Amino acid sequence: MMHDLNALAVFAVVADEKSFRAAADRIGVTRSAVSQSIRKLEETLGIALVARTTRSVALTEAGERLYSQIAPSLAEMNDALEATANLRGKPRGQLNLAVSSIAESFLSGTLLARFTHDNPEVKLHVTVTDEEFDIVAEGYDAGVRLGEVIAQDMIAVPVSGNLRQLAVASPAYLAEFGHPAHPRDLANHRCIGWRSGLQVAPYRWEFAENGKEFSVAVADTITTTDMALMVKLAIAGAGITFGMEDSFEAPLCRGELVPILEAYCPSFQGFYLYYPGRRNMAPKLRALIDHLKR
Repeated sequence: MMHDLNALAVFAVVADEKSFRAAADRIGVTRSAVSQSIRKLEETLGIALVARTTRSVALTEAGERLYSQIAPSLAEMNDALEATANLRGKPRGQLNLAVSSIAESFLSGTLLARFTHDNPEVKLHVTVTDEEFDIVAEGYDAGVRLGEVIAQDMIAVPVSGNLRQLAVASPAYLAEFGHPAHPRDLANHRCIGWRSGLQVAPYRWEFAENGKEFSVAVADTITTTDMALMVKLAIAGAGITFGMEDSFEAPLCRGELVPILEAYCPSFQGFYLYYPGRRNMAPKLRALIDHLKR
């Protein structure tokens, strides 16, 4: 038997509102039209769904059971229709991103400049931060972080290949103080480290040997929250520093810095754009994901 799906939708609104008048206002039809839809549905099913009084509307036992079974399906249908409609929508509005300061390829400028060129009605707000927080709770559409620290319930799209961290120093520093042969030798060297704040312990440098990872708490002569300053200090001969290989690309190419301890610096999973799984993705975020995939 074919049933009137529109009547089921009307019934669901009546069940939500507990009022024929409120249901009519919500749907945009007359109260009598709502009453007629419910009456025809009851006649088709051969059972009363709604108990009417002069003051209120309540569901019968059969009505409660029907509503509990159709409500999730109606919600999914509505989500599917809205998602389809969003595909037609032009990307627009503000897109809020929280991006790690060391996501060099994403923050190079070229990628985001091209995106805004292709999507002129999208305004980007990029917060560059290394703090870990719930991007949804803080109002961000998406974030960019290393794959290993992204929560399992997020959807992730790669924005870089595998990466590695390097220890580097200037030729002048190495000529004066020599090359460390092993990460444990860093205890005898001047080091430039990173820490997120005064009350936080400096970042421990991470290495691997024979397939086993280990970290080293180096003797930092200087610590800072700024990777760019770490690079400048290393070039100036202040000591050995450690960070993402991409951060050192230009000075390495110019010979201003030299990689050391490379045998102990394996590659690892790179950066990902991540966002919560939603049925209805905003066109502005979909546009960015498509841009990254291209």
